[in-house]
Amino acid sequence: MLFHSTRGGDRDRTFEEVLMQGLASDGGLFMPDSWPQVDLNLLRTKTSFIEVAEEIVPLFTASSFSRDEVVEVLQTTWHDFSNKDIAPIKHLKDDQLILELFHGPTAAFKDFGLQLAAAFFNKVLIKNNKTAIVLGATSGDTGSAAIDACKRFKAIKSFILIPDGNMSEIQRKQMTTIDEDNVFTLRVEGTFDDCQDVVKAAFNERSFLKDDQYLLAVNSINWIRIVGQICYYFYASLKASNLNEEYNFSVPTGNFGNVFACYASHKMGLPVNKILVSVNENDILNRFFKHNDYSKQKVNETVSPSMDISVASNFERLLYDFYCNRDTKICNDLYEDFPSKSINLPNEIWEKSENLFLSYSVDNSQTISTIQDTYNKYNYLIDPHTAVALYAVKNLNEELDNKTFILSTAHPAKFPSSIAEAGIELNTTPKSLAEALHKEEKAFNLPANKDLIFKFILNNNS
Repeated sequence: MLFHSTRGGDRDRTFEEVLMQGLASDGGLFMPDSWPQVDLNLLRTKTSFIEVAEEIVPLFTASSFSRDEVVEVLQTTWHDFSNKDIAPIKHLKDDQLILELFHGPTAAFKDFGLQLAAAFFNKVLIKNNKTAIVLGATSGDTGSAAIDACKRFKAIKSFILIPDGNMSEIQRKQMTTIDEDNVFTLRVEGTFDDCQDVVKAAFNERSFLKDDQYLLAVNSINWIRIVGQICYYFYASLKASNLNEEYNFSVPTGNFGNVFACYASHKMGLPVNKILVSVNENDILNRFFKHNDYSKQKVNETVSPSMDISVASNFERLLYDFYCNRDTKICNDLYEDFPSKSINLPNEIWEKSENLFLSYSVDNSQTISTIQDTYNKYNYLIDPHTAVALYAVKNLNEELDNKTFILSTAHPAKFPSSIAEAGIELNTTPKSLAEALHKEEKAFNLPANKDLIFKFILNNNS
């Protein structure tokens, strides 16, 4: 299995090259040359999450690692999960299932992709006797998951950029209370998009790197993140019906990585009925799926901050594969003037959406009321992002045949103000979160100026 860029500039890349490069040199995103097919009959003989991953991950890694090497990595990848099932399922009602993805050490679904990424990063660094800088931007859970995943590998230094704004206290403290000399949290005076712009510029300039150093991407543009997420879609269907039913999946999303992983699973043979793209008031994705309007707008702060973004980076992968029929020239042309100009597809192409996708935008009041209603009716507490996905299901129920998985992407304890606003007393807090709340913060305040941020990284890259 080799990989190429959605825009055609990079081709015939191995898994290791894609892993360590992150973003393609032409600004595009890496994709597999073809979609590998999962042997569903073989998968039906598996029982654990790790066993499922052992059948999926090697499909993408064979150009760089033997199956035995991958299995060895996977045996120690998903560590410190509080539930033995890793991704347990709760039945809310007969036709609605909650896929709990928050049992990892940072209490968010990002642990799946980032622990896998860190494990492979470290394997490559050891093999090549090199070091790396991990650079990422986050408005929610990516940073804490990246820090936790990478901190145990001394060949990696992590620099995580966070906006000085809309983020819950616990989300912030998970990133600002790490007492490791290979972790640096930078609080940037700006929005998530400002942070993301600095990260993108860093991958173009790389001025702060040593000659023998890698610069690694931990945001969901890195293909390894998608691979880690594909695993739990297959695992969910296996546990629920032994892969014998078509499910809908309601996915709360901002950067589109989790949705694309669901789409990728479908392309690899997972029975899927509909993929519901569930977003908050920052509705660029909903505007595309409903009105063929993919245009950047100002970011609104919401009670579901992990979705507060104006551009969904991974959406390019869907445009390329699903709408452009893997034509790199068409994809490149679409992005040539974006985001200064919107992306609007010819209607006959855009109309393909209805075959697989639905979308819904949920505002703050609807999010809070869903938290409240779900707790009152089922005695089950959900976080604001899960509430967005659940509200979307309730309002599109007539269009959803079959049973629906609602992806629960974070523990509700990460959003105590939203839980309080719903009139609910928060009774349980994971140990890792509780400990972070009582630790002293250590962060570095910087303006949204790439040159100053690059200088900081250079000065701490000893």
